[in-house]
Amino acid sequence: MDFTTGGRLEVRITPADVGKRVSVRLLTGEPDPHMRFTDVVGVLTSWTGDVLCVTRRTGETVRIARSSLVAGKVVPAAPARRRGPAASARELDRVAARGWPAVESEPLGEWELRASGGFTRRANSVLALGDPGLPLDAALDRVTGWYAERGLPAYLQLSTGAEDTQELLAGELAARGWTKEVSAQVRIAGLAPVADRDADISAVALSRRIDDAWLARYQRSAAPSPEVRAVLSGGPSVWFATIGGAAGDETPAAIGRVVVDGRWAGFAAVEVAPERRRQGLAGAVMTALARTALDEGASAAYLQVETDNGGAHALYEGMGFTVHHSYHHWRAPHGDAR
Repeated sequence: MDFTTGGRLEVRITPADVGKRVSVRLLTGEPDPHMRFTDVVGVLTSWTGDVLCVTRRTGETVRIARSSLVAGKVVPAAPARRRGPAASARELDRVAARGWPAVESEPLGEWELRASGGFTRRANSVLALGDPGLPLDAALDRVTGWYAERGLPAYLQLSTGAEDTQELLAGELAARGWTKEVSAQVRIAGLAPVADRDADISAVALSRRIDDAWLARYQRSAAPSPEVRAVLSGGPSVWFATIGGAAGDETPAAIGRVVVDGRWAGFAAVEVAPERRRQGLAGAVMTALARTALDEGASAAYLQVETDNGGAHALYEGMGFTVHHSYHHWRAPHGDAR
C-alpha cells in the first residue's frame, strides 16, 4: 500500500475528504518496531478537531487521533465483487424491503418509515436510502416523533460495505448519540445451483398460505399477532415450506419461506427443530423453495442473516451464498424516544 512520495510517508487527506474511501496508516503504540503501524481502509465518516473516524465495510467505526496518523490517502471505491449475481446494495435493500413488507409505511423524501407493531426491526425501522427531503436533524426529529406516536423505538436501517451505501450517514448518527444495536449480512447466490442441489425434498410440503403449525415452529414470535402474519404473508409472490414432525407431533420439524420478486428469490425463516438439526432438513427446505422460485422465473437468490449466527453462515456458505454487504439498525438516544 503506497503512502509515500520520494520515499517519505505523507498524509494526503483532509477534512474535505469526508465521505470518500480512504486508506490510513497509524501508530499503534506497540514497543515492537515490527508492530508499530496498522492500516485502516474504509469511508472517512467524520473529522472533528483532532479526531477522525473511518468506517470499515463491516460497519465498524475506528476512531483515530490525528496525532497518531502517519500516512493517509484517498483510494478508489472497492471493486464490485462478481462471485454472485450483479447487483447494487440499493437494489438489494429495496428488494429485501418489498420481501419483508411493513404493515404501515410512510415516505419521508426518499426515506421510508415502516412500522409493524414491533415485529422485527426490519419492519419497524426507516429504510434510509437517498435524501429525506429535510435537513438531517429535522428528518430525525420527524422519525423519532413518528415512532413515538406508535409507541415504538426509532430505528434507522443503514447499509455499509458496498458502493453507494450509508457509511457517512452512520457517522452522522453516531455523532448524535444513536447506537448500533444489530448487524447482519446480505448474502447472494445464483438460484440454479441452490435448486440443483442433491437433496431429498419428498417430505417438503409447499403452500401459499401460512398456518398455525408453521407458526408454531417459527421462533421470532411466541404469540403470532396480526402484524406477524401480515409481514410473513406479504410480498410479491410468497411460498411457505414445511417438513412434518414426528408422529403425533403437530409442530413441523422444519420450515422456510421464499418471496419471488422479478429475478430475485428472497429466503427467510429457515428453522429446524433442535433435535432434528444436521439431518439435511434445512437444505431440503431451501432446495424445494429454490425450485419453486426458479419455476416462477427467478434467477438470483438473496437472504439476510445476523452477523453472530454462525450456524446459519456455515449452512449458506455451503450452498454458495457470498456476502454482498452488511446492514445495521441504529436506535435513537433514549432521550429522543418521546
